[in-house]
Amino acid sequence: MIDLKQIASVAESKLLTDAQVYTPEPRDRRNPNAWDALYFDTAIPVDPIAKAYMIRDLRSWTRAYLLLPIKLIANVLLALIMTVKRLLPFQFSNYVVMHRSAAWFLKHFASPEACYLIVRHICLGSNIVNFLIENGPDPAIESSKLYPRTVEDLAENAFLEHDIILYNFVLDYSKAQRENPNWLQQVHQNGLSYQSIQPITLNIDLTRRSWLQVLDLESAIELFKVFYSLCLTSDEFERAVLSLEFDENFGCYISQLTGDYGWNHVITNRNPLAPDSSFGSARRLLMHGIISEYLHYYLELKKLSTIAAESSARQSHQ
Repeated sequence: MIDLKQIASVAESKLLTDAQVYTPEPRDRRNPNAWDALYFDTAIPVDPIAKAYMIRDLRSWTRAYLLLPIKLIANVLLALIMTVKRLLPFQFSNYVVMHRSAAWFLKHFASPEACYLIVRHICLGSNIVNFLIENGPDPAIESSKLYPRTVEDLAENAFLEHDIILYNFVLDYSKAQRENPNWLQQVHQNGLSYQSIQPITLNIDLTRRSWLQVLDLESAIELFKVFYSLCLTSDEFERAVLSLEFDENFGCYISQLTGDYGWNHVITNRNPLAPDSSFGSARRLLMHGIISEYLHYYLELKKLSTIAAESSARQSHQ
């Protein structure tokens, strides 16, 4: 089981190392800054750079003033699209238009912080899937090679591929578990490999933005979910929405490997057998991104603590 004190210590040192990405307000004990408290708190460890961009995004004026009306408009349009598409005697989709429109929309209207977090999320998902494969019941399961570096890379069907990779992994992983009933014991005997938990390198300039690049992450997701529902068939959109509920399952996969279930309470997207309405999908997608950050950083810290323990063991034998 992971040493939580060791994790907290590593997290705090990494937070201090990357502190230059976040500039706190001057301290006033009679008027403490909530955002500073949120950033420097390490109760739930998360990558410091990603966390800094999350907080910048939360402080956006569009989130404060536009998010609520955007939600109302988006859900009305979503209801119309879903109703019409269910009533039509045929289904249609256009993945190329959907992804090129998404990349164009994000590049021109979403804040650089939102773009960074979206592209990063796709890469985190690939790392997590590949970690489960290399430590799972069948290392021969096809690994994920989906690692976009720029917003433009999203135009190459990145969102659709992200969902397809998830579902194929779940099906392959479940089949391999049934065919190899003693796999977990073998993994625990051999020890876990963290080779797949690699740094995420993106090519997104956060120092330059046009006057139109203002939308916060959740507002951008709310708007784009409407176009997403339009460009996918009803079943494909339903599949995409349901994928958000699999966060709980992936948390259990990780805990099964590490033997540590003490952190699963941070997973709020739960109960895939009782999925929520599509109208709340944008909010759950936001939470899905945050939960993925939590999970990936948990594995990063586990990797660091394992390396530190191995180094200490080697030194003690010298």
